[in-house]
Amino acid sequence: MQRTTLTFLLRASVLLLLVALPQRSFGLTIDFDALADLDAVTNQFPDILFSNATILTAGISLNEFEFPPKSGSNVVFDDGGPMTLSFLTPVLGVSGFFTYLSPLTLSAFDSGGNLLASLSSAFANNMALSGDGGSSPNELLGFSGLGPIGSLTIAGDASGGSFVADNITFTPATTAVPEPGTVMLVGSGLLALLGRRLLQRRSAIHS
Repeated sequence: MQRTTLTFLLRASVLLLLVALPQRSFGLTIDFDALADLDAVTNQFPDILFSNATILTAGISLNEFEFPPKSGSNVVFDDGGPMTLSFLTPVLGVSGFFTYLSPLTLSAFDSGGNLLASLSSAFANNMALSGDGGSSPNELLGFSGLGPIGSLTIAGDASGGSFVADNITFTPATTAVPEPGTVMLVGSGLLALLGRRLLQRRSAIHS
């Protein structure tokens, strides 16, 4: 009876640890390959709205020799002005791979439209064949650790037609959970407490 009870407590403690272990945040990546050449990108993807964004496909309207996709055959370009990504639910981070013919500025905003941070591309031009010396296409640019991000603006030439983007990745906000060390301490403490109570019950039974 007592052995069965101890086994149950051990299993319960292990279950507690498994449930309490931190949840990993996995980024969601948009590669645009499900869309067709020259499709306007707006609300085709859950929880994110695009503006001034249009698909280009390698072998059709995209010069893939200068602007090679990061993956697949499709990219998205700034059609008519700076491209904006608006998140219906704020995200913890956002990034993408960019090939550009003029300098880029990325700006992250909170849900109220307040600027959180901005950054610039490493080069003025990183096209595959005619980019600046030392550059390479598909430069990774993005933000994380700023707090909830409500929107992202990518600005090259003011009139657009100055960059392509691929594999846009964003990390949805998740509920904070205890650190692994804390979880282990809580779990071990609970196990010790349950063990002491079991010993007290055994002593009471045999006294």
